[in-house]
Amino acid sequence: MSDTVNNIEYDDGFEEFFEKVKSIPQYDYEKIEKAYILARDAHKNQRRRSGEPYIMHPVAVAKILFKFGMDNECIIGALLHDVVEDTEYDIEYIKNEFGAEIALLVDGVTKLGQIPLSTREEVQAENIRKMFIAMNEDIRVIIIKLCDRLHNMRTLEHMPEYKQREKSLETLEIYAPIAHRLGIRPIKEELEDLAIFYLDPIAYKEIEKNLSMKKELGEKFLSEIKQQISDKITPAMDNVQIYSRVKSVHGIFRKVYIKGKNFEQIFDIYAVRIIVDSMIDCYNALGIVHDMFKPIPGRFKDYISMPKPNNYQSLHTTVLSPSGIPFEIQIRTWEMHRIAEFGIAAHWKYKLGKGGKDSMDNRLEWVHRILEVGNETEMPEELVANIKGDLSIDEIYVFTPRGDVKPLPKGATVIDFAYAIHSAVGNKMVGAKVNGKIVNLDYKVKTGEIVEILTSNQQGKGPSRDWLNIVTTGESRSKIRAWFKKEKRDENIVQGKAEIEREFRRNFIRLDNEQYAQFIKKIAERQHFAELDDFYAAVGYGGIQITRLMPGIKDEYNRNWKPKDIVPPKPVISSDDSSSKNTNGVVVEGIDNCLIKMARCCSPIPGEPIIGFINRGTGLTIHRRDCVNVPVDVALSPEPDRWIKAHWDSSVKVEARSTIDVYAIDRDGVVLDITTKMATAHVKIYSINARPINDGNCLTTMTISVNSKEHLEAVLKLIRKIDGVYHIERSGS
Repeated sequence: MSDTVNNIEYDDGFEEFFEKVKSIPQYDYEKIEKAYILARDAHKNQRRRSGEPYIMHPVAVAKILFKFGMDNECIIGALLHDVVEDTEYDIEYIKNEFGAEIALLVDGVTKLGQIPLSTREEVQAENIRKMFIAMNEDIRVIIIKLCDRLHNMRTLEHMPEYKQREKSLETLEIYAPIAHRLGIRPIKEELEDLAIFYLDPIAYKEIEKNLSMKKELGEKFLSEIKQQISDKITPAMDNVQIYSRVKSVHGIFRKVYIKGKNFEQIFDIYAVRIIVDSMIDCYNALGIVHDMFKPIPGRFKDYISMPKPNNYQSLHTTVLSPSGIPFEIQIRTWEMHRIAEFGIAAHWKYKLGKGGKDSMDNRLEWVHRILEVGNETEMPEELVANIKGDLSIDEIYVFTPRGDVKPLPKGATVIDFAYAIHSAVGNKMVGAKVNGKIVNLDYKVKTGEIVEILTSNQQGKGPSRDWLNIVTTGESRSKIRAWFKKEKRDENIVQGKAEIEREFRRNFIRLDNEQYAQFIKKIAERQHFAELDDFYAAVGYGGIQITRLMPGIKDEYNRNWKPKDIVPPKPVISSDDSSSKNTNGVVVEGIDNCLIKMARCCSPIPGEPIIGFINRGTGLTIHRRDCVNVPVDVALSPEPDRWIKAHWDSSVKVEARSTIDVYAIDRDGVVLDITTKMATAHVKIYSINARPINDGNCLTTMTISVNSKEHLEAVLKLIRKIDGVYHIERSGS
C-alpha cells in the first residue's frame, strides 16, 4: 500500500509481496494480512531516519524471510517485531490476537525495555542474553533478528556516522558469526560486506576497484573453465550443474588487511561450484578435475566426511588453470547445496509450520553453551567478549584418540579442548599429549591434530587459577570459575579481599576501618550483591574483575570519601550573637575562629541559599539549603543544634567549585567539545571523567570553578548548546 509523507508518495511493498504469499497454500494469508494491518496502524505516526513510513521496515524484513522460505509464524512475527518495542501494544495483546507461538517470536526479537542498566555494555549484554534464551526456545527468533539486522544495514546510510560504526561493529562481531553458525551464507556475506563498507570505506573501495579491474578478465576466465569442466564431467554423470562466483569483499578484506596477504596471493578469488546427484559423484568429479588441473598442495579440504559445525558439507580444492591462474573448486550434492545456501532455514519444516526442534538439538548445542557461559558471568563486558570469541568464524577441527572431532575457535589451547570434551575432564586435567607427544598446557592446537588429555582422580585436584589467563574460549573460562565458585568459597573470599586491597593500595585509596567497610558495602550493592562475602568470593574466583571497576571506584572515592590531609581544630561557639566572616566569603552566625569547608555532596556556590553543619572535631561544613543531606525542617532533625545559619557575603568575590553531570549522545568528540567550550569561557576545570552509559549515551562528570550562581547558569547554558547534550545535573540535586 502507498503512503504520502511531505508530498512524497511511498509504496511499502506489501501488496506485491501479499500476492506472492497468496500463491502458496501453506501460508495463512488472512492472518498475515491481519498482522500487517495491525503493524501499519501501530506505526502510522512513526518515520524512519530516511523519512519513509516505518511500516516499510517490517514489510521488508517479512519479504527477506519469505525469500528464505520461512514459515507462516516467521512472516507474522516479522511484521509485528517492532510493535511491542515501539508502540502502545504489549506482548499480551499479541498473544491474545495471534497466539503464544507468535508472541514468543515477537518477544524474543524485542529489546529490553525500562530496565535500569548503567552502561552500554550491560544493555548490549542483557539484550544478547535475552536473544539467546529466546533462541533456545525457538531458533526462528534469531532468523527474524538476522533479517531485521540485514535490512537495517541496507538502510544504514541514513544514520549518524557514530551509529553506523557502532551497528557495523556489532554486526561483524555478533550477527554475521551467528549467520555463519546457522549456515545462512547469503545473509552472512551481505552483513559482512555492508559492515566493512562503513567500518573501512577506503579498504572497501580499494577491493571493489581491484575486483572491477579483474571483472571482465574474470568473467571470461570463469566461462572458459566452466565449459572445460562441463565437457569432461557431463558425459560421466547425469544432472550436473556448474556455477561460478567471485569472493566476497569481506573475505578478501580478511586476507589482505587482517592476514597481511597481497591481492595476488589470494587463491580463491574465483571459484567454480559443481553440483551433482550423489556423494559418490562428488568424489568422481574430484578425480576428474584433479586430472584436468594441477592441484595446489595443502589446499584440499573434505567437509563431506568431516562437516563443519553448521552442517556445511562440500569438497574444496584449489587448482591451477593451464594459464597459471589459481581458482577454487567446490563439489557437493543438491542436498548439500541447499544446506550450504540456506543453512538451518533449509531444514525448517515450514510446509507444516512446525519447528522440528528435536531434530536440530545437536546443531544448536553452541546456543546452549553460550547460555551456560552467560549464566556464570557477572561482568556484562565479559559476557559480550565471550560470545564474540565463541562465535569466531575462524575454526579448527581437532581429534580425540577415538576419532571424534571437536570444533574449536582458532587459537584454542589443550585446556580449551579438555573442557570442550566435558567439565569433569577439564577439572581433572594434569597434562596433554598432541600426536603422542607431551605438550605444555598453553599449547595451541591445530586442525587435524590428535589430542589426548591426561587426568588424575587425586582428591582435591582441580584447575589452577592461572588457567584463566591461558584459555581462550568463554566456555572454558566459565567452567573453571564454576569449579572455584563451588569448591573453594573460603579461599575465594580470602583471594577476593587480597585482590581488592592490592588494587586499593595501587590506586592510593586510603580509608579507616569503619569507612572502608561502608565503602566496600556500597561497591558490592552496586554490583547487586546483598552480602559482602558473596562479593569477595566473586572477585576471588574471577566472576568480577576488580580492575574493570576501578575507574568508577576511584571517582566515587575522590568525590565523596577521600579524607583531608590535615585535622582541623574544633569549632569554638561564641557566647554572643555576633557573626564572623570567613575567607571563603561565608558569613556564619554565632561562630568565631572556625575552619569552614564546602560540602562535596552539593558544592554550594556564591548566591545560593546555604546552611552550616558542625562536625565534631572537624570544623564546619557548608551545604546548599536544598542539598539532599539537609533536612527540610532543621528543627525536627535528630540534632538541630548542630545546624547553623549562614549566608554569602556579597562584598567578597570568591571562586567556588561545582560538580556537574552532563548527559549526551555518545559520539566522537563530545568531551572535546565540552572542554573547548569551557576554555572559550575561561572556566577552570579541576577534574573531568567521561564514560559510556546505556543506549548509546555517555556521562561526563566534571568539577569546575565558578564565582556565582549566575556564572554557573551561564556556563550551563553554553554546555546545553553542544550538539547531543540533552540533560545536565548538579551534584546534590
